[in-house]
Amino acid sequence: MNKSEKNKKNYAISDYVIFVLLFLFGIFGILGVLYITLNISLKTPSDMQNILSLPKHPEFKNFSEAWKLTEFPLKFLNTFIITIFTASFTIITNSAVAYVIARNRQRSRFFNLLYYYFLSAMFIPFQVLMLPLVKQANFFHLDNVWGIIVLYVVFGLPMNTFLYNGVLKSIPAALDEAAYIDGANPLQIFIHVIFPILKPIHSTIAILTVMWTWNDFLMPLVLLTKQKFQTLQLSQYVFRTQFSTNYNLAFASYVMVLIPVLIVYVVCQRFIMNGVMKGSIK
Repeated sequence: MNKSEKNKKNYAISDYVIFVLLFLFGIFGILGVLYITLNISLKTPSDMQNILSLPKHPEFKNFSEAWKLTEFPLKFLNTFIITIFTASFTIITNSAVAYVIARNRQRSRFFNLLYYYFLSAMFIPFQVLMLPLVKQANFFHLDNVWGIIVLYVVFGLPMNTFLYNGVLKSIPAALDEAAYIDGANPLQIFIHVIFPILKPIHSTIAILTVMWTWNDFLMPLVLLTKQKFQTLQLSQYVFRTQFSTNYNLAFASYVMVLIPVLIVYVVCQRFIMNGVMKGSIK
């Protein structure tokens, strides 16, 4: 067996091992967790001895009780407003910031440093900023639904700048120059020429932002102190008392919260992968 055939054999074995590991992870790490979550949501407290066994008498009323306890319509509306407006403002503002930086990095040291400043912010954990953020948010009256939208847009800027910049580098500056010769100003160039070209990465960032804001727990926990502003994730606390937790109702609520974002991810995962690859490689 020559060296080439031996390398091919080693690659085949490696691919097989990777496939088996991914398959096992998908079965036990993802489907297994979903099975346990749905299974517990249909159980009664007396059936909780074995969480893997199927419920003897499925209790679908767990979902209706969880709906009432969590004030699901109000909390869903808050979460929906935060998610949709955050995604919309993120695409508009972050793409504009990334465009200005990408077009001026080569000729301006300030914009080059600004780019790396945003990248460095990606490595700062939110827990480090949490206490100062709470104090400043209270001072500027940002501890509400609209205030947290602003903060989500700002905190998403570092990663989104990185993704947008990767795509903008592949768009020739000659397009800007041609539009400028035709009489367009920089704002018109961005709106009518560059922004439509960024549609694939817009889709990716919108989906990632939706998943992040919908599932986020920590920032709403420290900012949204008033009950009328709370999100679906914060409403899960209602099932935990001082001495016990209503696991069946809690897991029923988890299922209801999980379904919307799960549908978004399954339907749009192709856009996520395509946009991330374009933003990180080019």
